[in-house]
Amino acid sequence: MRNQRDWSRRQFLGKVALAGTAALLGLPRESAAVEPPPETTTLRLGFRPGLICHAPLYLAEEFLRAEGFTDVGYINKPSSIAFRKAVADGEAQFHMGYAATTITLVDAGDPIILLAGIHTGCLELFGTNRVRAIRDLKGKVVSVLELGGTQHVFLSSMAAYVGLDPRKEINWVTHSPDEATRLLAEGRIDAFLAVPPQAQELRARKIGHVVVNTMTDRPWSQYFCCFVAGNREFVRKHPVATKRAVRAILKAADTCGRESERTARFLVEKGHRKAVDSDYVLQAMNEMKMAYTQWRDYDHEDTIRFLSLRLREAGMIKSSPQKIIAEGTDWRFLKELKKEMKG
Repeated sequence: MRNQRDWSRRQFLGKVALAGTAALLGLPRESAAVEPPPETTTLRLGFRPGLICHAPLYLAEEFLRAEGFTDVGYINKPSSIAFRKAVADGEAQFHMGYAATTITLVDAGDPIILLAGIHTGCLELFGTNRVRAIRDLKGKVVSVLELGGTQHVFLSSMAAYVGLDPRKEINWVTHSPDEATRLLAEGRIDAFLAVPPQAQELRARKIGHVVVNTMTDRPWSQYFCCFVAGNREFVRKHPVATKRAVRAILKAADTCGRESERTARFLVEKGHRKAVDSDYVLQAMNEMKMAYTQWRDYDHEDTIRFLSLRLREAGMIKSSPQKIIAEGTDWRFLKELKKEMKG
């Protein structure tokens, strides 16, 4: 008998993607079968490697094949801005990423549609002893991966929420995650926002301290972090394919919530994280279990409204929340899938 550690993608995901899907995840067996086939069987997903909170996107391939997509590919982009732009430009049809960064593209007129929240918070703000609260970021040096990217946009919204002007009152610098870790340990930067499993590693190594944990600290824990979004023209022309694609990603999210250990093993075995990180990956997946199952319960539109208000206060968008919701969201598929995929 093969060791449990040797599970392949098909062995692991086949258990939930094919005949066993309804029994394991509580889904109607005929939810996809009674629908017409997708208008296209080719699908491209934009992603940035190494972000394990995007596990549902990585796991989705077999679910997508079960939904009738025979040609599924992933487009690797080096930054959070780039993989969202791939969807706006039509190079990819869907991506999964932080909602606020996508909102900035909607505000700029890019043809992207937010379709469903996938999980709630996963980010953690780490600081030195000089930073005990978000307000303490005033005048401090804060490291981000890229200006306009997830960390920069998220921290700007947090700063605006407590009355800071992130454009004038925070000194932004750009560093890789590894470099930011070193600089924080040396006290040469004051804070930076960590994604899993880097956050778990920082806690274990006692580098800095957690100022805000978006998994547990209000108001951030009450809103979605990452959404699945699609190219507007593709969604308009391919409604069946869109619904099937969103369903596949939501099934993958459910799997992350219910199969955290196997999900962690999958992420390491498929090279999304190095083997040396395996303990931190498992810890992160265990900590995020509930986050992946809350898409049925949390208010997706309320997240977009809240984040749009914060981004407008931060001077990062000009549109009102109402305009962002009207032009940049489509909840039709989510509403149907909530009825079908009862937990």
